Amino acid sequence: MKYVIVFLMAFCAIVNTRAQSTFHVIIKDIENKKPLEGATTAIAFTTLGNTTDTNGFASISGIPAGKQIVHYQIMGYKPRIDTIIFPFSDTLTVFLEPDSEELEAVAVSTTRSSRTIRDVATRIELISGEELDEKANMKPGDIKMLLSESTGIQTLQTSAISGNTDIRIEGLDGRYTQILKDGFPLYAGFSGGLGLLQTPPLDLKQVEIIKGSSSTLYGGGSIAGLINLISKTPKNDPELRFILNATSAGGFDANGYYGQRFGKIGITIYAARNTNSAYAPDGTLFTAIPQFTRYTFNPKLFIYFTAKTQLILGINTSFENRLGGDIKYLSGETDSLHTYYERNKTERISSELELRHTFSNNGVLTFKNSIDHFNRIINLPDYTFDGTQTSAFTEINYFKKRNKSEWNFGANIVNDNFQEIRTTNIPSRNYIITTLGAFAQNTWDINEHLVLETGLRADYVLDYAPAILPRVSLLYKPNKKISSRLGGGLGYKTPTIFTEESERINYKNVLPAFEGKNILERSYGINWDANYKTFFADAKFTLSINQLFFYTRLDNPLVLTYLGSGVYQFQNLSAHIDAMGAETNVKIGHGPLKLFLGYTYTHSHIDNNGSYTETPLTPKHHTNSVLMYEVENKWKIGAEAYYYSPQKLSDGTTGRDYWLCGFMAERLWKKFSLFINFENMLDIRQTRYGAIYTGSSTKPQFRDIYAPLDGFVANGGIKIHL
Repeated sequence: MKYVIVFLMAFCAIVNTRAQSTFHVIIKDIENKKPLEGATTAIAFTTLGNTTDTNGFASISGIPAGKQIVHYQIMGYKPRIDTIIFPFSDTLTVFLEPDSEELEAVAVSTTRSSRTIRDVATRIELISGEELDEKANMKPGDIKMLLSESTGIQTLQTSAISGNTDIRIEGLDGRYTQILKDGFPLYAGFSGGLGLLQTPPLDLKQVEIIKGSSSTLYGGGSIAGLINLISKTPKNDPELRFILNATSAGGFDANGYYGQRFGKIGITIYAARNTNSAYAPDGTLFTAIPQFTRYTFNPKLFIYFTAKTQLILGINTSFENRLGGDIKYLSGETDSLHTYYERNKTERISSELELRHTFSNNGVLTFKNSIDHFNRIINLPDYTFDGTQTSAFTEINYFKKRNKSEWNFGANIVNDNFQEIRTTNIPSRNYIITTLGAFAQNTWDINEHLVLETGLRADYVLDYAPAILPRVSLLYKPNKKISSRLGGGLGYKTPTIFTEESERINYKNVLPAFEGKNILERSYGINWDANYKTFFADAKFTLSINQLFFYTRLDNPLVLTYLGSGVYQFQNLSAHIDAMGAETNVKIGHGPLKLFLGYTYTHSHIDNNGSYTETPLTPKHHTNSVLMYEVENKWKIGAEAYYYSPQKLSDGTTGRDYWLCGFMAERLWKKFSLFINFENMLDIRQTRYGAIYTGSSTKPQFRDIYAPLDGFVANGGIKIHL
């Protein structure tokens, strides 16, 4: 009997051994056929799996006989699934396709090269087309919300009535951030007024953000960073999109975009009408959202003379009439207690010309020119400000790519001409600022793990002083999971009267800034970050972590000083500003679910010979969290929450902390989708925490705005894509 038992046990062992097998696989890139190290191979519904070595090879043992589902996955590539019947004796070669939706595979242009994010030494944050589309559900008429929900970026409302909003990066005022469109500085100085509120997202392909000093790339003004808005370009297949949106606060947006290439000619056209009724939540005296009507029309013509020569001609136009103030006055009441209003009429017309030619040696010569006209008239009951800025930008740039390096040489001329119609006894604030600049930049692939980027710019601001701006960035990527960037540079800012401080008082009684009285603000800054990406739980979850540390020192900061008798003047302090902090970004993915977590710590203060003063309107702690559920071509559902810690105000008091929460849902069909969005669901309003003005209601002096004024607002609409 015992021999029978031994025989049966041996037979079962043999059967069990035969029922299990080993799988051998080699995973490669489908385009260049190179092996992919670190790719995950896993057997579905089991704990069996392995990762590939430097040769792209992996093996899995103990696989049960029969039909099995095998998953292959690596960051930056589309996952693949095979069904294989085991035993399987051959070594299988699998090719994975790069994922065009993966941000690392997207080429960026802000660094004046055509590298992908993974291979560029400068730290760039990218807001891609898909995210732009999601943010358009929340605010189709402008990019304010798009930027405010990014880690480390704060949008600050500088006017309680007009809603004018500025942007802060790394704890520095909005004037230290340069906003470009396709590399053109169209939103600088006076023309930056209301800029975020007049820039639509529908015709944008992506948004590229560099934090920290970037003046070497595009000249003065990029001390805190720069934001480059990249427009869509025409494709062979037509693209026709519309967004219709209505809000519970009386807003309506009608936006349309069309783009197509016809052989050697291509066109894109963006047109929009954005309106809002005067809106004030219950119990508030002044409008939280002004009444406005805005028309935007942006056509572009693309001429492809040859495969190597291309011309782009474009016009950007925007016309807006914005009226805010006492809600009773705007509603028709005319008694003596309700007379305050602020009217802003703006006219923005700018041209874009870009001619690009590629030589036989693969060198690329680019010529750019833009002319920008911006007029803004501010009317108050007892005051009028009427100013026009005409600016011109011309640049020539030569790019040459070699085997292991890239060179970029260029020169530009920037002319900024501001003229106003004087309505008070304040001396004329007219000015003409001309800047001549030249730059050189080199990107060197030292080896497969190190990329070094160096640059040098020399600017001469007529009537002020020259500025020499070196810059360096180093990228270290030991493997596909880990990368780190270290970079820094110098910057400067030319003094003008157009700052957040003067915007709050509508430039009333502000003396001119000029050479001899004011000097260039100068800075140096450094950033360091580390990235880690991986899979876990049998490749069912993806994890991405980015940690950034930053520091900027700003010397001779320009500060608006009260001289008495209602008069203000800008003065350069002998002190300096230190802005430092850290940003943490975490992204976790699991199938259709994505969780984004962000935290920003910012400490910014004025150091006056050891006496420290905290910079107003800068929350030390800011968190952002977004949970997205997405079923491709069917559903997009998102919930978000943002926390802002208490902020010191310019009058010495401290604003309280608050949370902002929202919810968005979109149902997609083939040609259209329906969306709904609930913003500020907790109905947070600064007017709940105290008065936003001092003095009488007919001559109010508005306090700093650190929290929303409009409270809970819902919106919804339809997207049509043909």
